[in-house]
This record gives sequence, structure tokens and C-alpha cells, in this order.
Amino acid sequence: MALRGNLRDFTITQLLNLINLAQKTGTLVVEGPTETAQVAFRDGKLAYAQVGQGVSGLAYILHKANKLSSGQFKAIQQRSNQISDKELGLLLINAGYLTQEDILTNLQQYFGDIVQRLFTWVEGFFHFENDILPPDDRISVRLDLENLIIEGSRQMREWEQLQDEIPSLDMALKFTDRPGTNLRNVNLSVEEWRVVSFINPRNTIKQIANATKMNDLEIRRIVYGLLQAGLVEICRLEGAAPIQQVRVFPTEDKEEQKSLVNRLISRIRSL
Repeated sequence: MALRGNLRDFTITQLLNLINLAQKTGTLVVEGPTETAQVAFRDGKLAYAQVGQGVSGLAYILHKANKLSSGQFKAIQQRSNQISDKELGLLLINAGYLTQEDILTNLQQYFGDIVQRLFTWVEGFFHFENDILPPDDRISVRLDLENLIIEGSRQMREWEQLQDEIPSLDMALKFTDRPGTNLRNVNLSVEEWRVVSFINPRNTIKQIANATKMNDLEIRRIVYGLLQAGLVEICRLEGAAPIQQVRVFPTEDKEEQKSLVNRLISRIRSL
């Protein structure tokens, strides 16, 4: 199947549907404006996915999923030239640290997330390499595409809505001071705390996304939630200072977090 073209003419949904229906084996290479993704398929099922040329092995994926600590990840990375993903997987299973199911589930989640990101790519070029699969030392999966396509289509609708609500990431955010807003009842996720720690009229939303390593969809989701909760509002950028981070909360205790969020907001308002 000689597939090559422009995402403006052939969408990711159409590409995945074609690969799924034709039960193709090979690698789809998608070149976006800033990143290149490689997605491998075996008999029409997702086998592997990678974005960019950075770290993307099993250790990184497990670390990102909080299955490996920073120390464990660093130690494994120091031996990255001596141990393959398959060898690492066997070591973790034999040591009783993780099961085979744990490893495959985390790989499926990571690869699936990469495919989901592609649905937001509306510009770029693609080509399909027949019968090209990942290196033998990488662990592949077998994930049906139907659910990914359904979720991706839903995500596209969400993306369009978020773009309408937050058309530019070059604007800044500031905390609101609305009467009746009870900040003591706020419960934020870890990702939301990370974003909150950078909210400052001198930081753009794009800078916050880069600092927290979030893509455009992820940062828009969180900012939209904070906007809807009435905690923040969009404002013009003040000055051109570099990204400034407010202290990240060092505790998981809910009562301490409530106290810290009030101190955090007071501190930012005083800037």
C-alpha cells in the first residue's frame, strides 16, 4: 500500500481506518510542524508508537507511569546500552516487581496516547512504509484500532471546542478575585497543581505547557477546567520575563494543600 500525502487532504482518522480495514503491517510516519511520529502496525493492529527522537524505551514509559522512581529510572538509563527493553521487562517480571500484564498495559496506554495526539495534527505530511516494524529489542503490543478511532474522533470534537474557548496559547493567566469563590473547597489533580504553580501574568499558556511538558490539548483541557471553575482568567501578557515557577506543593495531605493553595494564590496576587 503506497500511502503518501498531506494531512490536509487525508486525516489521521481516514489513515487509521484504511490501515485497520486493510489489516496492513508496516510503519506510518507522520511529520508534523514540530515533531515526527512513527506508528507501527501488525495485521491492522497497533504495535508500537514513538514521537520524536528522545528517550522512549520501556524504562521511560514505566517512569512516566510512576511505576519506576526517578532513581530507578536514572540507574537503568546508565545501563541503557547494555540492556534491551525485552531484557529489562524480564528482569522486572522475574524480580516480582511488575507482572507481564502490568508492562503490556502501560505500553498500550503510552502507545495509544501517542496515537490520540495525532488526531490533533491537522498539518503535516505522512507516508506508510510496508512491512517495517520496530527493532527486535523493543516490546510491541496488539491493540485494536476501533476504540482508538472512536476516541480520536471524540477528541477532535473536544479539540475544536477548546480551540474556540482558548484560541491562543500566547495569552497569560491570572487568578480571579471573585466574591463567593471558596478556594478552600478546591481539589486539584497532580497535573492541575503543576499548571497552577506557573500561573502568573508574566507567563504565557504556551510557556506553562513547555515547562510542564504538556501538549496543546493537555494544557487547553486543564486551563479550560480552571476557567470554568472560576479560579483563573485569561489576561494579556505583562512584560517579557522568562517562565517563573511558584513553589510546587510538597505534601499530599489534603488539609495542608488547602492551606498552601491559599498562600500560593495570595503570593501570586501580590506579584
